[in-house]
Amino acid sequence: MGAFALLALAAAALLLAAASPDSRPAAQAGIHQAAARTAHALPYRQRPPPAAQPVSRVPAGRSAIRVPILMYHYIRYNPDPRDVLGFNLSVTPSDFAMQMDWLAANGYHPIDFDDLRGYLLGQAVLPERPVVLTFDDGYRDLYTTAYPILRAHGFKAVSYVVSGFVGRSTNVTAEQVLEMDANGIQIGVHTVSHADLTKLSGGGLWHEVYDSKVALEALLGHPVLDFCYPSGRFDDAVVRAVQAAGYLTATTTQPGVVHTAADRYVWTRVRVGGGESLEQLVADLGQPEPAERVTAPPAPQQPLHGPPRRPITLPLLAPPEALAAGWRPNEGALP
Repeated sequence: MGAFALLALAAAALLLAAASPDSRPAAQAGIHQAAARTAHALPYRQRPPPAAQPVSRVPAGRSAIRVPILMYHYIRYNPDPRDVLGFNLSVTPSDFAMQMDWLAANGYHPIDFDDLRGYLLGQAVLPERPVVLTFDDGYRDLYTTAYPILRAHGFKAVSYVVSGFVGRSTNVTAEQVLEMDANGIQIGVHTVSHADLTKLSGGGLWHEVYDSKVALEALLGHPVLDFCYPSGRFDDAVVRAVQAAGYLTATTTQPGVVHTAADRYVWTRVRVGGGESLEQLVADLGQPEPAERVTAPPAPQQPLHGPPRRPITLPLLAPPEALAAGWRPNEGALP
C-alpha cells in the first residue's frame, strides 16, 4: 500500500475517533427521547394547533352568562332492556360521538370549572359558545368509551368521582383517574358512597362531603374544588357543609343554563338522557351567550386542563365545623 493511502486511512481514523465521543451520546440521546415520546404517546387523533385568525370570545364583565353544563352518566349500550332507569342514564357511544361531532362542527368550546370560575371572578375571558361536559359517578365506560372520544376532539370535561367506588369492576381505577386528570378531565367529588346527603348530619355528613375530598386530593396531589350532590339532593345544611369543606362550586340536577358567581353552590345542568335525539339536545342548549369578534394570535400550547393546579400539603387540616360535628380523621382513603 502506498504512503498516500496510509496517510488517508490514518486521517480518516483520527476524524472518526474525534467525532465519536460527541456524536454517539447525542445520537443515543435522540433515540432515547424518541422512544420516550413513543412510549407515552396516546393513540388519539389530535387537532392541529390553530393559526392566527379572527376569533369570537365572551368578553369579561358579565355577572351572569349562559353556559350549558351537560350532565352524563353512562356512555354505553344499556345491557338490560328491562332496566328503564339504566336506559335513561345511558347514552350510546354512537350517540355520544355524534353529539361531540355536532358541538365541534357548530363552534362550541368545552371548558371546565376552572375556566368558568375564572370568568365569573373577573380573571379570564371565555371562548365563544362555552359548554361544560360533566360525567357523574365515575363509571368505567367514562374511561374506556367517553375519554377516547373527548381526546379525539380535544375536549375538556369534568368527572364527578365517587371516591368509595374507585377500583370497582364497574368504575374507574385510581390509575385511570390519574391519567384522565393529566389529560383534560377535571376531577370533581361525588361523595364517598353516593349517599343522600339530606338524610345525614354530624359526622356522617362530613364523612361523605369531606373524606371524599381528602381521598381524591391525596391521589391527585392537588386540590379538588368541585362537588356534585348525589341524585341532586341538597338542603341548606348540606350546602353549608360543602362550602366549609373548601369546595368552590357545586352542581345540582335542576335544569338551567344561566350561572353566576353568587349561585355557584347550586349551579343547574342540562340532563342528557338515553335515546334523546340530537335535535332535543340542541334545543336544550338554547341560544348561546353572545360573543364578540376579535383578532388574536394562536394561543401557546397548554395542557388541556389549563394552568398547573397548586400542590397540596398533606395531611390536610379539617374544617372546625367537621370536628365540632363529631367527624374523625383517617376515614377518607380510597379502597
